[in-house]
Amino acid sequence: MEKLNIKTIALTLAIVGGIFSLACAAFVALWPGGAVRFFNAMFHGIDMTAIAKTNISIGSVVLGLIEVVVVSVIAGALFAWVYNYLNEKIK
Repeated sequence: MEKLNIKTIALTLAIVGGIFSLACAAFVALWPGGAVRFFNAMFHGIDMTAIAKTNISIGSVVLGLIEVVVVSVIAGALFAWVYNYLNEKIK
């Protein structure tokens, strides 16, 4: 099998993560009650209302976006590296 390009995978995951982060921020800004109910259901009964913040600022959106992109780059690079490593070992 062909090796994965580590930079391509890392960048792809960063872009997808950034899109999801911005979509989540828009969801919370436009429909705060629905967003809290959605995440309550997603986290299997954990009550998010106690920690939910429905008035988000542009600064928090930008900071969250940067954090998601950085973590996504690291996760994508690690995923591709581990895949390539295992692909060489398991033949």
